[in-house]
Amino acid sequence: MKLNALKNDIIHEKLFREIMRVFTEEQFSQYAQVYMNTIFRVAFNYLKSHSDADDITQNVLLKFYQTDKTFESDAHIKHWLIRVTINECKQAFLSPWRRVEPIDDYAKTLSFETPEQNELFDLVMKLPTKYRITILLYYYEEYKADEIALLLGIPLSTVKTRLKRAREKLKNTILEVESNV
Repeated sequence: MKLNALKNDIIHEKLFREIMRVFTEEQFSQYAQVYMNTIFRVAFNYLKSHSDADDITQNVLLKFYQTDKTFESDAHIKHWLIRVTINECKQAFLSPWRRVEPIDDYAKTLSFETPEQNELFDLVMKLPTKYRITILLYYYEEYKADEIALLLGIPLSTVKTRLKRAREKLKNTILEVESNV
């Protein structure tokens, strides 16, 4: 995956820009390694495009590398990165060049323990974006509903409603599939 290569590109960006760094190159590399998959997953769930998600990941990591913001903890860093990722994705929706790639290509790169998990992933990816990103943050990134509300900039009741509706949609889809079998 080219995400590891982009980490080195971002580090070498300092040759072209001299700004104060909050992190050393080694610290940045460690944080990038830990969080780049999370950034990519959030971006991919928003955009449903592997190449767009790669671009967003690179942009977010570049912003992270260039930031002069001080962070209180690793949780604060993760929260900031996800918030920046969401903002970048929203801006990407405005791009006239935006395109959607088939989810099957990305799904083939993932490994699931059971076929049921693979099927569930496919169903989640078919949900509308507002439900899909809420499910991702709640179940896969293990954020609490109030934390998701802060990340997405929406009321807590909206997060709870989206989770409930997403579960209902998934349940109905699963029941429909089982009844057809």
